[in-house]
Amino acid sequence: MYRIVSSGVLCFLFLVAPLAEAKKKHHQPPEFDYYLLSLSWAPNFCASHPSDHSSECTIGNHTAFVLHGLWPQSRSGAPPMSCASASPVAKNIVDHMLQYMPSAGLIQHEWEKHGTCTGLSSADYFAKVEQAFKSVQVPAQYPELKQSQKFDVADVESSFAGENHAPKDAFRLSCHAGDLVGVEVCLNKNLQYQACTQTVRECPGSQVLMRPTN
Repeated sequence: MYRIVSSGVLCFLFLVAPLAEAKKKHHQPPEFDYYLLSLSWAPNFCASHPSDHSSECTIGNHTAFVLHGLWPQSRSGAPPMSCASASPVAKNIVDHMLQYMPSAGLIQHEWEKHGTCTGLSSADYFAKVEQAFKSVQVPAQYPELKQSQKFDVADVESSFAGENHAPKDAFRLSCHAGDLVGVEVCLNKNLQYQACTQTVRECPGSQVLMRPTN
């Protein structure tokens, strides 16, 4: 009888162990190479979304660059997205991040689409998001714009690089129909500046329009 029970236990262990290992591997986030910090230019966004009532579009807020998110990025190929089911972000984290991000909906979206691919908890992910955002210095000329103005893409990238003592290739502009959409910043996993790879989109035009913050 003892031998029969022992054999049964051994068979059970041999069956369960591979399943547990497979489950563990299934929940491991995919590998990624660095981070992409996305900063949106609020005046252009609000001009194209007149029905938006989030904090970035509130009249009188004079909002300039807004934190959009921190995204895992690959050196080649598509970056990982939506890597696991995402529980709602805790209220205390949401309330804190609303200092930097315009809506609770965006906070949850960024966790679901990008945060789940980092291997971090939601608390650790948003702590890293905040750290990355605070590390970037925005050249003063942009928040102080008093009228719409066109800027050379290369000049904006260079101004960010100079302000942050970073390589020029660490900054890329995204645009739509000639309007600046935002600045994207390439950071290594320790949140130090690094050159962006070709997987990061770049504005195809030579100039972008920036609307004023007032």
